[in-house]
Amino acid sequence: MALGETLLELQQLTERLRRECPWDREQTARTIVPHTVEEAYEVADAALSDDRAKLLDELGDLLFQVYFLALLLQEEGVGDLEQVAARVHEKLVRRHPHVFGVVDARTAGRVRENWDRIKAGEEGRKGIFHDVPGGLPALIYARKIQRRAAAIGFEYPDAAGALADLEDELRELREALDDAEVPAAETEPDAHVFEEVGDVLFATVNVARRLNVDPELALRSMSDRFVGRVERAERLAAAEGKSFGELGLDEQDEYFDRAKELLR
Repeated sequence: MALGETLLELQQLTERLRRECPWDREQTARTIVPHTVEEAYEVADAALSDDRAKLLDELGDLLFQVYFLALLLQEEGVGDLEQVAARVHEKLVRRHPHVFGVVDARTAGRVRENWDRIKAGEEGRKGIFHDVPGGLPALIYARKIQRRAAAIGFEYPDAAGALADLEDELRELREALDDAEVPAAETEPDAHVFEEVGDVLFATVNVARRLNVDPELALRSMSDRFVGRVERAERLAAAEGKSFGELGLDEQDEYFDRAKELLR
């Protein structure tokens, strides 16, 4: 089946669901967006896990979100799927003058610089951080505002400078901990410690950015590895007739280290 015909059928299906499905009829952009965000994360998860079959499936779910939101615009008379496609096509051509024009950009870094410069001019930014979405996940938000600052040259000259800053922030956190009492669980943290932890996290994102590592994806990947290691350690302990949760920390660490070796 031709691509155009398949995409048209999906549009027709979206319109029918909007007319005939009680749930779809009640949806608005505000109620749909949480599902859109969830689908985007599922696409990312499939891509990172190298599960191509899952990626194919999840991309379809995300594509449907685009169709549905475009249909809501169409109902309001402010746009439709055709305009969505036409606008992104025009935008991509405009922001790739090294492909469609005469600009010279032979490296990915130069392409990024051109992209940021063109985008800043298009948006008519009134300040460095104009129109940065405040609802972004914190790690992505930190990286985005760091990129905006870097676009005007306000950043360390290299990754070594960013790493040295992280080391300074860790030192300041240690000093703050020396002067503060560790609060009981589920209580307010010390205000100074709270601030210093934020500084460490922000500096960590900056190091990741300079190393071309997405901090959100890196942390999610590490979290998944941690879950896998603990679950394997739990099974190792169970195979020897022990309950991992009831062991002392030293013995838990031994099982955890064995699990790490098995999962390498």
